[in-house]
Amino acid sequence: MAYPYASDKDEILSRLRKVEGQVRGVQRMVDGEGPCVDVLTQISAVISGMEKVGLLLLRDHMHSTLTQAAKAKDVDGKVDEVVRAVERFLQS
Repeated sequence: MAYPYASDKDEILSRLRKVEGQVRGVQRMVDGEGPCVDVLTQISAVISGMEKVGLLLLRDHMHSTLTQAAKAKDVDGKVDEVVRAVERFLQS
């Protein structure tokens, strides 16, 4: 069984590679004693990139879960599952 995000896997991996590069850039900036404002700007870009990945995953999870709910006529249980996923994502 494929995970719900399988259709977005390439986009997710691309975004994660970009974030990985940004993190390496932050490491280089800190190692080279770059200006704090520049480091903070890059950290903000890393956080934004990860939020985008999280939203893609959350969208795919919600779509899959609610589609299952409609088929199984178990809306309450599946809505609770989606709410738990949103809560987990927002805990950051």
